[in-house]
Amino acid sequence: MNITSRTSVRLVNLVFYAHHGVLEEEHAVGAKYEVDAEMVFDFTRAAALDDISKTIDYGDVYGKIKTVLTQKRYYLIEAVAGDIVQELLEDFPVLREVSIKVRKRNPPLNGICDYAEACFSATRN
Repeated sequence: MNITSRTSVRLVNLVFYAHHGVLEEEHAVGAKYEVDAEMVFDFTRAAALDDISKTIDYGDVYGKIKTVLTQKRYYLIEAVAGDIVQELLEDFPVLREVSIKVRKRNPPLNGICDYAEACFSATRN
């Protein structure tokens, strides 16, 4: 039997407080941001051996996302998502593909909106 698998790890709803946005008030006051990360890589050996050394360290990934989101001020959540993807692909060579969603709760609109969300995905060549 020929089996093809796709394995991924997801970190869902990471929450950070940061100062991003187009409006000056957003940079001053800040807001809550949420991040979902899906990282595609082959962890079949880790699963077969139940061996943490054969997978990625979720804490390291969380730390990288936190650093990108909180150490620089952005105008756009699109830029935040793109930088997180780039950093993860650079720092974790095992990753084949990364998808990031960045949500901003209660964006400043002339209406009611739960959140604005930017999604960015990239695949290693």
